[in-house]
Amino acid sequence: MIVSVPSRSSLSLHSLFVHCFISFKKFAHIQKYPFLLCKFFISKRRICNANLFQLSPPFQVYSIVQSLVFAISSCTSVSYCSAIHARVIKSLNYSDGFIGDRLVSMYFKLGYDEDAQRLFDEMPNKDLVSWNSLMSGLSGRGYLGACLNAFCRMRTESGRQPNEVTLLSVVSACADMGALDEGKSLHGVVVKLGMSGKAKVVNSLINMYGKLGFLDAASQLFEEMPVRSLVSWNSMVVIHNHNGYAEKGMDLFNLMKRAGINPDQATMVALLRACTDTGLGRQAESIHAYIHRCGFNADIIIATALLNLYAKLGRLNASEDIFEEIKDRDRIAWTAMLAGYAVHACGREAIKLFDLMVKEGVEVDHVTFTHLLSACSHSGLVEEGKKYFEIMSEVYRVEPRLDHYSCMVDLLGRSGRLEDAYELIKSMPMEPSSGVWGALLGACRVYGNVELGKEVAEQLLSLDPSDHRNYIMLSNIYSAAGLWRDASKVRALMKERRLTRNPGCSFIEHGNKIHRFVVGDQLHPRSDEIHTKLEELIRKIREAGCAPKTEFVLHDIDEEVKVDMINKHSEKLAIAFGLLVTGSGVPLIITKNLRICGDCHSTAKFASLLEKRTIIIRDSKRFHHFADGLCSCRDYW
Repeated sequence: MIVSVPSRSSLSLHSLFVHCFISFKKFAHIQKYPFLLCKFFISKRRICNANLFQLSPPFQVYSIVQSLVFAISSCTSVSYCSAIHARVIKSLNYSDGFIGDRLVSMYFKLGYDEDAQRLFDEMPNKDLVSWNSLMSGLSGRGYLGACLNAFCRMRTESGRQPNEVTLLSVVSACADMGALDEGKSLHGVVVKLGMSGKAKVVNSLINMYGKLGFLDAASQLFEEMPVRSLVSWNSMVVIHNHNGYAEKGMDLFNLMKRAGINPDQATMVALLRACTDTGLGRQAESIHAYIHRCGFNADIIIATALLNLYAKLGRLNASEDIFEEIKDRDRIAWTAMLAGYAVHACGREAIKLFDLMVKEGVEVDHVTFTHLLSACSHSGLVEEGKKYFEIMSEVYRVEPRLDHYSCMVDLLGRSGRLEDAYELIKSMPMEPSSGVWGALLGACRVYGNVELGKEVAEQLLSLDPSDHRNYIMLSNIYSAAGLWRDASKVRALMKERRLTRNPGCSFIEHGNKIHRFVVGDQLHPRSDEIHTKLEELIRKIREAGCAPKTEFVLHDIDEEVKVDMINKHSEKLAIAFGLLVTGSGVPLIITKNLRICGDCHSTAKFASLLEKRTIIIRDSKRFHHFADGLCSCRDYW
């Protein structure tokens, strides 16, 4: 980079500095490398002495201050920030160009909280902007108590009243930290100060009440607003989604359109997340069409959210189509597609995409490798997973984290290498988490290793005694081995600790509605037809040679009762309903809240072959694609 500089004979020293500084500032801004300006300032500090600022004409001092403000905002490390701070102490006042306030903000941004607070205390003249810089920094770092303390100090020590910026920071801190009582008190301050009509403040209160689960209070504030901005509508959609009322969020979007408010990026992302919660594919298609009509399809954030949505709804082909349409893919878009392949057990496709990422020069990180290793695990690609785990640090300088070890334990465990998985846990450089131990416990259940399963379960129960899944897993291991007394003790311990298991449910979409089934369900309006269809399907499957796998009924009961129980699992009822109400060739997409059992897995494989249907079942871990009698997981579930 070359900066055109007049000869020193034609410019004084301070004029030369200002000329260079302004030229460099413009270059840095244009080239989108503002941190170079910060380096330039530090390298020129030998000419940036007290005399320079004291003797410079006012307009030149103004230019230098402006450049310093720009340089502070460009700091990428605390050393740069400290160097500028030192120069300010020697040459300027903290109040010039709000430089002191900006330094406080930057120290917080860089994670040097004590330096930020110390600088604030040293500043001689603190105005409202100064206090706001402090509270914004404390709020952003999650220091609720310190933020509230600063709020009280400002009002008592300096006698200053808060403005919108002040309240936004403090209310945000209450929302993030779940401080309802403090938030209500701030709401009272807002009313007393007559700021109830300030849209930004009200929006922050709506967001706070919504995040903390008080939808009635949020809705009341929204209804009382004289003018509802786009941000207000977006907040209401988001908080309803957050609290499990995705359909209400969709209704609010329709009301927003009727009110003549045009959506933005945040609206569309919120809607797509609502579709993920409702699980309605037809609704997703409708919003996808609306995105095209509004011209949002070129927005990479919206496109990535849409890609995620289709992947979670079981429509991986649609995700791939959207990914191909994205012109300038960022790392988030690449990672989203990789995550889609992982959850759908498409290991080969995930590896191919990863190689393409590297070829395209996309920077890979720890999240990239988490999804890549997960894809290898879910597809049974043991050697490939081991290879990528080894080279992630050697080649890509990504140090393995807990998630990566969890994926590797899962990979080894699924392939039956339980001892290898156990040795890997013992060699970890950090303490194994419940996710790591849980992966091994699941493998112990699949392969019936009672002794190791008991040892692993003890580790899990000591880490998280309130997680009911660990008790159930151990009980299932005992039951599968016929150790009914031990299984009974585990279940009694669950009851003693008041831990309950979520009942198994399966869901399937039809007629723009989600139909829910539980084991032995008789409540559906077409229940008789569904059970008749299921009996017909099971008869075909048994004739084709698929015997019932009663070992997955983990109760000490007669064999006939076991057969009757597994024949009425919720997945099977959902499959029967799907076959009953959809035309031939239409894929069945089913969601289950728990892991699919081995008998239902076999049933789905045979059903896909006999009925010539693609059946996609998403359980609590991932998707299983059944076609022509095979499953995409290659029976690694």
